[in-house]
Amino acid sequence: MIKTVAVIGAGTMGNGIAQVFAQAGFGVRLVDVAQPMLDRARKAIEKSLDKFVEKGKLTAPDRDAVLGRVATATSVDDLGSADYVIEAIVENADTKRALFTSLDAVTRPEVILASNTSSISITLLGAATKRPDKVVGMHFMNPVPLMPLVEMIRGQATSAETMSVASKLCADLGKTPIEAADYPGFIANRILMPMINEAIYAVMEGVGTPEAIDTVMKLGMNHPIGPLALADFIGLDVCLAIMTVLHDGLGDPKYRPCPLLRRMVTAGQLGRKSGRGFYVY
Repeated sequence: MIKTVAVIGAGTMGNGIAQVFAQAGFGVRLVDVAQPMLDRARKAIEKSLDKFVEKGKLTAPDRDAVLGRVATATSVDDLGSADYVIEAIVENADTKRALFTSLDAVTRPEVILASNTSSISITLLGAATKRPDKVVGMHFMNPVPLMPLVEMIRGQATSAETMSVASKLCADLGKTPIEAADYPGFIANRILMPMINEAIYAVMEGVGTPEAIDTVMKLGMNHPIGPLALADFIGLDVCLAIMTVLHDGLGDPKYRPCPLLRRMVTAGQLGRKSGRGFYVY
């Protein structure tokens, strides 16, 4: 029975995942490399829960109970009591593989190891462990507390039992699990990122301003947010990492990251997280 869930990585996705598990009644161990990151994550969770209280979707005592279910740590070495693990660290295959090897060594053999990766092969991550049948992709959408979808990725060795347990967990969180095959970008980013990349090409080529392009997509295509504002929200460095995975994994020139995207990331213009991207924040 799953009672305690470990979430590795306390960034935007990690703290959101930790929050939804705590709201669903699970004990959560949120892990990152340094205490300041964990402190920021706890403040982000508190802010998110406060909004639920303000809107009448959560009582103040319930908010306090949720926060009480979130513990923090700066090492994965003490995860022997974890019943389920979700990784939400940087979108880099080598870094994730190293983490999965470590998690394989410190967690019980029957524990499922999930990844929140948005593009990297689950088969590749599973191969870094001695339990590839228990490695699965659980790609949550941002912002995690509000978005109902979880993209479920079955690696080459992922067992049917693992998929079943992970899908049931999604239901326990009030999320809808949708299965995707283990191809670069899966479903969500295989479709979304080329659109964002093309919008960046349109800016680079002078087809339209960021405001014009986003307005066309919102008013003409009924998108809730324009592709360039969305890229800023996701993080331009993350967009570049995903496009690189698509280009390297599929080999088609149409997935080549836009040169303007590369230049902006090199210049540290990463979107909301840096205060400047296609818009100024």
